[in-house]
Amino acid sequence: MFLLVLKSSLEGLTQRVAPDEIFTFTKFLLLAAVILPVLPRNAFTQFQINPFKTWLVVVAVSTVSYGSYLLLEVTQGKDGVLLSALLGGAYSSTVTTIALARRSGSEEQSHLFSGGMLIASGMMYLRLALLLALFNHALLRALGIFFIVLAGAAALAGWLWSHTPDPSPPKTERRLKPGNPLELRAALLFAALFVAMVIVTHLAIVYLGNKGIYALGGIMGLADVDPFILGIAQSAGRDVPIMIGAAGIAIAAASNNIAKGFYAYCFSGRKTGLQGLSLLSGLALAGLMPLFYLLR
Repeated sequence: MFLLVLKSSLEGLTQRVAPDEIFTFTKFLLLAAVILPVLPRNAFTQFQINPFKTWLVVVAVSTVSYGSYLLLEVTQGKDGVLLSALLGGAYSSTVTTIALARRSGSEEQSHLFSGGMLIASGMMYLRLALLLALFNHALLRALGIFFIVLAGAAALAGWLWSHTPDPSPPKTERRLKPGNPLELRAALLFAALFVAMVIVTHLAIVYLGNKGIYALGGIMGLADVDPFILGIAQSAGRDVPIMIGAAGIAIAAASNNIAKGFYAYCFSGRKTGLQGLSLLSGLALAGLMPLFYLLR
């Protein structure tokens, strides 16, 4: 009866919203409102794997990605490179960097696109601070101020750099089009990577000590930084000392910026690539500064 009463409204909604967007929202509800509540909340094995907390991590990351994805959709036709970089950085700074690098090849606006890459990577730190606020307040107290300052400094520096004049005039169409952030296979893969990171982190601290966490952070930063950082968030205070875990997270984020710098260099034109590599390498070095406080 309820659906029959809403029939005209639902028909109007399908005319205003694309079917794939409705399906994307349905998958978000599946992740958050169907799967999450029925998972067991007990910890299993010596690694303390909790199915509910594992999927909660997936839901949290998906929510941040989906929120920024919706903002990008809402601002369609009203944004430029910088706003796309700002929102895309919260969605995925790596994907945004690669998209900007590829687009810069057809538009000779090296300062604009390299500045956008810096802004996107700055937003990564804000995203990480939000995830730490959700899952480990002790790590947030250790890293929150540093990450917020880095995010603000990168956004300001990227904005200033992007406004340095380039020889050719800007073009009108510069909107980034992200992919669907809620693919179920991607969610399952993320959950598997997260569990693997919890196990590997435990083994690294047992057999390799603190240096194992640092090495693991450096290696994982070259790929997807979120599973490692959230794995540390689950282990810090139990298997991993807070300051050691915070140092590992800072190393992973810096390593990820170096990787994005090389992506910028490989996928951009020479001038944009060199600028992107230089700016992101500088952000990586700045991101290591918290180590002087954490490891003193």
